[in-house]
Amino acid sequence: MLKIAFDPLYVHPLPVGHRFPMLKYELIPEQLIYEGTALPNDFFKPQTIDENFITLAHRRTYWEKLKNLSLSPREVRRTGFSLNEQLVLRELSIAQGTIECCEYALQNGVAFNVAGGTHHAGSDWGEGFCLLNDQAIGAHYLLKQKDINKILIIDLDVHQGNGTAEIFKNDRRVFTFSVHCQRNFPFRKEQSDLDIGLSDGVEDEEYLAILESNLIQLFNYVKPHFVFYLAGVDVLATDKLGWLNLTKQGCKTRDEIVFDFCRRFGVPVQVSMGGGYSLLIRDIVDAHCNTFKAAIDRLF
Repeated sequence: MLKIAFDPLYVHPLPVGHRFPMLKYELIPEQLIYEGTALPNDFFKPQTIDENFITLAHRRTYWEKLKNLSLSPREVRRTGFSLNEQLVLRELSIAQGTIECCEYALQNGVAFNVAGGTHHAGSDWGEGFCLLNDQAIGAHYLLKQKDINKILIIDLDVHQGNGTAEIFKNDRRVFTFSVHCQRNFPFRKEQSDLDIGLSDGVEDEEYLAILESNLIQLFNYVKPHFVFYLAGVDVLATDKLGWLNLTKQGCKTRDEIVFDFCRRFGVPVQVSMGGGYSLLIRDIVDAHCNTFKAAIDRLF
C-alpha cells in the first residue's frame, strides 16, 4: 500500500526569491497522479502532532519560543523566514506527516512525505528555512514508541544535515550519514557520524561510486532496523544553489541504490523530499517524482 503525506499548507508567505521552489509541494502530487504513479487515495493529510514528540528532538525552551513567535530577531534571521503562525503550523504538519509515515513504513516497507527534510533545524535553533527537524522527531518517536534502537539516517541533500548531526551527536542508537557539497551551506558544519564532503562539480559516476561503497559498509556495520532517507534533488547540475553536477538519471540511480539496500537488508524506510532549486520547476518535480518511482519499482 502506497502512503504519501502531502503538504496541506504549501501556500504560505515567503520572501519573493523563495516562492518559486515552493510550487513543487503542489505540483508533485498532481504529477504523481497524472502519470499514474499514485492514486488520490494514496495521499493523506497529517493529524496534529503531540508536543511531547517535538521536545524529544528539540529543547523545550526553543519550542516554546517558536510556538509563541518569540524568537529573537537574530534567531528569526537565521531561519530565513519572516516568522508567523502559519509557518509554525506548517512545520507541525510536516513533522506529524513524518511520524505517520514511520508507522506506514513499518507496515508497508516505505512511506513518503512530499515535504520534510528540514535537516538544518537543531535542538535549539532553526536555520535555512527549517524550524523543526521532521526526521529527527520521527527517529525519536520510533526510539520511544517502538522496539527500534538501530536507526540509519541517509541524508543526500546537497547541504549537510547539520541540525540532524547535532541532535544525535551523543546518541549511539542513531547513525547519521551525510553526503553533501563541502563548500556549500551551512558554512559552520556539525559532525555527523559519517560525513562525505564532496568537491564542487562532482558528476554521476564519482558520486554514485562513493555512495554505493559507503552504503555497503554502513548497512553491514549499523544493521539498521529503520532508515530515514532525505532525498534532496539539489544535487542536480541544473540546481542554482547546489554546486554538484548530477544528471536527472544520476539522481534517480542514487535513489535506486538507496532503496536497493533497504530491500536487500529488509529495512523499512521513510522518505522526505528535501531541497530542490533548479531554474525550471519541471526539473525539480521530475527529479522528485523519480524518487517515488524508484521506491515503487524497488520496494513494491
